[in-house]
Amino acid sequence: MKWPRPRVRLLLCALLTALVYLPGLGRPALWEPDEGRYAEIGREMLLRADFITPRDDWVRYFEKPPLMYWVTAASIRLLGTNETAVRLPVALASIAQVVITMALAQQMFDPLTGVLAALCLALSPIFFGFSRFLTLDPPLAFSIAAALFIFYRAVDELPAPAARRKLYLAAVMVAVGTLIKGPVALVLVCAVAGSYLLSSGRGQRLRQIPWLGCAILYLGLTLPWFVLVARRNPGFVRFFLVHEHLQRYAVSTEHAWGPYFFILVILAGMWPWIAFAPAAFGAQPSPSDRSKPAAVLFNVLWFGVVLIFFSIPRSKLGSYILPALPPLAILAGLGLSRLVRGPLTRLRWWFGGIALVDAIVAVAALLVVPKMAEARSFPALLVDLRIGLIGAVGGSLLATLTCWPSRRAWPAEIKPARPGRALIATALLGLGIAVALGAAMKARQDGAPLESYRGLARQIAAAKLGSDCVLASYRHIEQSLPFYLRQREVLVGFRGELAPFSSSSDAKASFLDNDSALAALWHSGRCVVLVINRRDLSRVLPQLGPPARPVAIEGEKIALVNRK
Repeated sequence: MKWPRPRVRLLLCALLTALVYLPGLGRPALWEPDEGRYAEIGREMLLRADFITPRDDWVRYFEKPPLMYWVTAASIRLLGTNETAVRLPVALASIAQVVITMALAQQMFDPLTGVLAALCLALSPIFFGFSRFLTLDPPLAFSIAAALFIFYRAVDELPAPAARRKLYLAAVMVAVGTLIKGPVALVLVCAVAGSYLLSSGRGQRLRQIPWLGCAILYLGLTLPWFVLVARRNPGFVRFFLVHEHLQRYAVSTEHAWGPYFFILVILAGMWPWIAFAPAAFGAQPSPSDRSKPAAVLFNVLWFGVVLIFFSIPRSKLGSYILPALPPLAILAGLGLSRLVRGPLTRLRWWFGGIALVDAIVAVAALLVVPKMAEARSFPALLVDLRIGLIGAVGGSLLATLTCWPSRRAWPAEIKPARPGRALIATALLGLGIAVALGAAMKARQDGAPLESYRGLARQIAAAKLGSDCVLASYRHIEQSLPFYLRQREVLVGFRGELAPFSSSSDAKASFLDNDSALAALWHSGRCVVLVINRRDLSRVLPQLGPPARPVAIEGEKIALVNRK
C-alpha cells in the first residue's frame, strides 16, 4: 500500500480528528462540578487580572496549579464567556494527543499501525468523552504523551547533540504537565522512562541524559509561579504539597474504589478496541510487520506504570487513567494491523465476538435503563440510548458480515490476503462507534437538568432582577452559576472544598454561616435570589416568609426571590 508522506499523514489525522471532536463543542451546558469550577476560575482570573492566585467564587483555590486556568482565561478573552471557549483547549490537547499516538506508532512499527492506533484512541468512548469536557486530565495526558514520545525518539540517538535537544524539549513538556496538575507528571514520565531503560538493557543511557540542563529547564518553568503564590498566600505550600498531593494520595477516601476500578474503566472506556490488544502479542507476526520487542515493552511499561500508580490510592476517578490510553491504543492498533494483514477467518472471529458482546450489553441496557427514574423523567435519554446501541451493534455486525466469505472464496480465506476488505470492515466498526459516541453526546445535552444549571441561570437572568441582587445557594454550591450569571454566589451553611481558605478577609462575603444569617439577609431590604433543593423548602420557607416567590426551576433546584 502506498502511503502519503509522514507529515501529510499526521496533518490528515489532525484534520479528521478535529472534524469529529470540534463540532457542537459548546452545545451541552457546563457539567457539575468540574466544568463549572474550572470555567469560573479562568473567568475570575481574567476579571481580576490576577494570574498568580486562582480563585473560585472569589475564594482562594489552590488544589491545582494555574496553567489550565491561564489557558482558559485566554480562550475566554478571545472567544467570549461561553462553553466553547472553555472546552476548546481541552479538545485541542486531545486532538494533539491522537496525532502524537499516530506518530509514535508509525515510528515504532509501520504506517498502518499508526493509522489504526489513532483510530483506536480517537474513537475510544472514555477518551472522546473527556475531550469535550473541561477537566485537567486530558491536557495532563497530552503533556505526558508528548514527553514520552520525545524521549522514545531521542534515547537511542544519545549522546548526539540533537538527542540532547530533544530531551530538553521533553523536560519542557514535563514542566507543562506539572503546571497543569502538579508533580504527578514528573513522577510518571521518570518512572516510565527509567523502567524502560533498565528493563531493555539500556541502563547506560541514564548517564548520557543531560540531567542538569533538563532540571534547570524544568525548575525554571515551574518554580516562579510556586514561589510567587507562596509569598502572597501563607499556608499555600503545606496545603498544596502535603494536603493535596501526599495526603490525598496516601490516605484520602474521597471517590473510594478498590484496585479493580481502572480495569473496569479501561474495558468499558476503550471498548471495542481493547479487544484487539492481545493480538499484539501474537507469536507469528506477518512478514510486513516490522515490530520491535523494545517498542512493545515500552508501551507495556507505559501502560503498567500509570495503571499501578493510580490504582494504589483509594481515591480514584475515571479520568485519572487517561495518560495510560495512548500505549494501550498503540498495542490495540498493532494487534488490529496483524489481524488485518492475516486471514479473514481470524478477523471474522474477532469482529463476531465483539458483536456478540455488544448485543448482550444492548439487551441488558434496554431492560434496565427504562426502569430508572431518571430515564422516565427524560424520555429523550431513551431515544439517545437506542440510537447509540443501534450504532454500536450495527457497526460490529456489519464488520463481521463484511469479513464473511462466499462459498467459493472459502478455501482462500485461510490464507493471508490483501487488507482491503478487512480495512472496510474496520471502518464500519469505527463508524458504528462514532454513531454511538454522537448519541452519547446528545444524551449529555438532553440530560443537562440532571447535572448542570445553565437553564436555571437563564431563567434567573431573564427575570431581570437587577445587578444589585444577591445570589445565594442553600447548603450546596452550584459551580457554574457564578460563570453564567457573572456574579458571586453566597453559600449558606456550606463551605465544602472552599473551606481551607474560606476564613480569609476577601472570602467572607462568599459565606453565610447559618439559617439565621440567611433570614437576616432575606429581610434586609436587599434583593436576594436563593437557589435551594426541593427537599429543603419545608425547612427554610417558614423562616423566609412572604414574599418568597419562585423565579426559576430546573431539575431538583428552585430559585426563590424576595421581590414581587
